[in-house]
Amino acid sequence: MNTKNPLTINCIGLGHWGPNLVRAIASHLSARVGTVCDLNESRLALVSRNIPSINQTSRDALATIQDPSADAVVIATPTNTHYTLVKAALLAGKHVLVEKPLTLDMNEACELAELALKVDKILAVGHVFLFNKGVQFIRNLIETGELGAINYIFSTRTNLGPIRTDCNALWDLASHDLSIINYWLGTTPISVTARGQAFLNPLIEDVVVANFTYPENVLACVHASWLNPSKVRQITVVGEKKMVIFDDMNLDAPVRIFLRTIDIQDQPEYVDSYGTFRMNILQGDVVIPHLTGGQPVANQINHFIDCIQTGAQPINSAEIAVDVIRGLAAADRSMQSQSLLTMIREN
Repeated sequence: MNTKNPLTINCIGLGHWGPNLVRAIASHLSARVGTVCDLNESRLALVSRNIPSINQTSRDALATIQDPSADAVVIATPTNTHYTLVKAALLAGKHVLVEKPLTLDMNEACELAELALKVDKILAVGHVFLFNKGVQFIRNLIETGELGAINYIFSTRTNLGPIRTDCNALWDLASHDLSIINYWLGTTPISVTARGQAFLNPLIEDVVVANFTYPENVLACVHASWLNPSKVRQITVVGEKKMVIFDDMNLDAPVRIFLRTIDIQDQPEYVDSYGTFRMNILQGDVVIPHLTGGQPVANQINHFIDCIQTGAQPINSAEIAVDVIRGLAAADRSMQSQSLLTMIREN
């Protein structure tokens, strides 16, 4: 890597996720942290103490964006600010990495994606699980056919908080799952039915269950909640040949492959009076692959910098983010219509 002329990356937003991004940039050989920006003086002071290589601090987001010394801007602010900040950064000629979701509005997301192409700048979105080695390993299992045809996917992402006020649990949590499932299947959902309930804030759903249908009749069920006693980050993929569980909370065995399935035998000419079919449950071993690689946040920053240097399109591009938003917006419409089946795109 070139270390003579490192990229200067400014960072806006030092709340829950921002400091992790700043730390990853500061650790990269081909980049340096320029200005970090936040409205909260105590957050600025804390992050500056923990990451001494920070160049300077600011409480002015627009000035941080327009800084002529910056090559790129990382934005980790509330979602309802993304559109304004990302647009300003692209128009200022900066490459941008913004936290997910890109926006809360489909038209705004499409506009930003088109603007990035027009000004020829990288616009990447923080769908950080696409850089998780377990997620990438399972994508390879699916692509190579090791699991067989995929029957269905079931995802659970729950915790007791943190509660957000700028978007509901679907947009906050299920955006991760939808980006992962789209990535695994290499396509986007056709339709969705969704149901949500608002227990904590009457205007914002904190519990959501959404059922997405993908091509080849693959069902993907997503359960997202801020109101649950257990922190769960688990996705089960059921294939015709094998099944696999991705458990992000299991640090020792995040991926487990189950060599189990049900064999449906050919139906004989005569079926007994109960109309049963002959099925054999095939039990096999559980395989736990050894996974190596860096942390997802660092991998995402590395990929962002590589794309800036090479001109390659990121795997977490604005177009990918728009696909996720299209699915989330359709699920929102379904919730608002008493779980009505809502089309996302043509099959």
